Amino acid sequence: MPSEALDALATLSDSGPDMSAHRSRTLTARDVERADLVLGMTREHVREAVVLEPAAWSWTFTLKELVRRGEAVGSRAEGQALRNWLAAVSEGRDRRGLLGTASADYVADPMGGTPSMFEQTATEIEELCRRLISLLWG
Repeated sequence: MPSEALDALATLSDSGPDMSAHRSRTLTARDVERADLVLGMTREHVREAVVLEPAAWSWTFTLKELVRRGEAVGSRAEGQALRNWLAAVSEGRDRRGLLGTASADYVADPMGGTPSMFEQTATEIEELCRRLISLLWG
């Protein structure tokens, strides 16, 4: 196993779920179509999902983008369908924003970095997930 994968597993084992059995796989159009929400860490991830399933635009975001836009729109109301809240959060987005390489809504990829970079990324994802959970379920 590559050292980066071991660093990632070590970081997760300290603070999160056991991911040792996880294996990456290729995203398919069916995966995107069936999802209620698709989250990527970079604009490229979002772009790939939307290329596979163009209709997924309103439920596909980077994690940072969804939290940022969700906090601007406000928390999902009790009983509000997730797709309706996501549509409100997605309002005003422009697909042209998927072009280019600006990294404002990216979560940094620690691959090739130091163990502390893996820890920083894990901390950032954990904080973004806490904020997202608060937006979705108060």
